[in-house]
Parts: sequence; structure tokens; C-alpha cells
Amino acid sequence: MDNRAGEMEVFIRVAELRSFSEAGRKLHLSPSAVSKLVTRIEDRLATRLLVRSTRGLQLTPEGEMYLVRAQRVLDEIDDAERAVASGGKAAPRGRLRVNASIAFGVMYVQPLIPAFLERYPEVELDFSLTDGIIDLLEERADIAIRSGSLPDSSLKARKLVESSRTIVASPEYIAKRGLPRHPDDLVDHNCLRFNFPVPMSEWPFINPETGERIGRTITGNFQCDSGAAMRRLCLSGLGMARLGRFHVQGDLKAGTLVEILPDWNPNEEQLIHAIFAGHEHLAARIRAFIDFLVNHIDPYGNGIRIP
Repeated sequence: MDNRAGEMEVFIRVAELRSFSEAGRKLHLSPSAVSKLVTRIEDRLATRLLVRSTRGLQLTPEGEMYLVRAQRVLDEIDDAERAVASGGKAAPRGRLRVNASIAFGVMYVQPLIPAFLERYPEVELDFSLTDGIIDLLEERADIAIRSGSLPDSSLKARKLVESSRTIVASPEYIAKRGLPRHPDDLVDHNCLRFNFPVPMSEWPFINPETGERIGRTITGNFQCDSGAAMRRLCLSGLGMARLGRFHVQGDLKAGTLVEILPDWNPNEEQLIHAIFAGHEHLAARIRAFIDFLVNHIDPYGNGIRIP
């Protein structure tokens, strides 16, 4: 009989252990039996999933894709059986891979993790922080937390925070370089820039008297791809930067950062979403984590409520 779920389980174990013999030992199968099962999958798909190298077995790009999809299939089978066995009220369990942008992850997600895992002790959370754009399949992430528009129609998103961006600098920087009164004054200032996906060298403004939208090219001696690094350098007095208000709200209240040209700020909407692959039956652990974030993060970026 066709037992694709069993084959997937064997393949996943081989991919994790990078060894036919180790996978066989865990599954109580001979190395040759494991090898034949993987070959059966490759023959059916007409593509190579594994290659041998000096470091042992390595996944091909197609193997990486199959691994992610196979894991999700087995997770859904497991979820379905537990849901039926428990009358549709199975507790979330299993590995949950979450990738968040550094600033939002550190300030809003990480502090909530202990309470989430205490509530759902059978979930194994794999949490990573990066500011780059990621592919859910390539990174094997179940959830990515990012700002901006939804990149792919096959993905689903749930809004966590509605914020905006603002230009900030430290009081020390302002005392040394002066306070800009007009966007044209920025030519005399060190404006720190982001460099992804392409360098962002223009800041938008809106004339408070006419409502006219304008842009000003900015220059400075530093650029990076990390909002967290940019905030720290602003606090150090290196220059000014345009950051998410959710990120610097506490600094503005404490007076360690000052808002620059607030009357000229267009207050463009910055939405932060939890992005996930759309499934008819979303895994309980994915749904539980997103619900937990929505219930405990202020929707306007004013902090979190720890249970």
C-alpha cells in the first residue's frame, strides 16, 4: 500500500540526522531500507532530494522544499488525530518556528514567550530574530513577523500593530548640531539610513500649511539593515534616523530621544503583521501563538500586557 506519510517520516529523520544509518537506528530500520525509501520518493518525484558530500548527506533545494512541506503534512495529520480524539479541543503542541524583525521581536514578542510556553507547555518554540526579508519555506518558519505589505498572495497575515514612522535624535546631538526647523535644514545633518532592500536615501514630508507632499534626499556617514542598531546609534548621539514609532515610543517619553520636524511628519501608516502560510486547517500551535500576540500587544504600539 502507498504509505507516503511513513516515507515522509523517514525522510525527515534522514534530513535531521544527515545519515541513513543514524536514521535507521532511530526508526529501527536497516540503513539499506532507509536508503530505498528515500530513493522511492526521489523516483516518484523524478528529482534528487539528497546528495552526498564530505560533510555527509546534504539537502538539495528541492529537498529543502520537500522537508518543509513533509513536516507540515505530518503536523497536520497529528493535529487532526489529536483534535478528533479530544473532541476538537486538542492542546497546541509540537515545534513552532517564529521569525521576527529584531526591534519588534525584542521589545514585543520575546517578553511574552515565557507566559506563552507556560500556558502551552507542549509547544517547542524555535525563535529567531532577523531584519532581512525571509522566505517562509526556505527559512522553515511557520510565522514571520514583519512590517510592510503582504509579499505573496499565497500567504495570510494578521495585523498586530498599526504604527507610523518618525525622525528622532538625541538631545546631545541636537545640542551639538542644532534643531532642524525645515526639511531643507537636513542638508546640514548626519542622517542615518537603512540599506535594504536598496539604500533609502529620501525621507517624505508634508507641508503643514499647504498639505503638499515633498521628499528630501538625506546623507550621512552610516547605514545598516537593523532598526535596533539604528536606535542605539541615535541614542549615542551619532545622528538622526527615521524609525518606527512603536520602536522609540519609550525613548520619546523618557526624553532620551526627541522627535524632529513633527509638524512635517506625513504619519504614513506602518502595519506590522504576523505572516503565515494559508491552510484550510491551521495548526493549533500557530493559531494559539498568533492569538496570544494579538491579545497581549497594544495594537498601536504602546507596549505589551504580560499575563
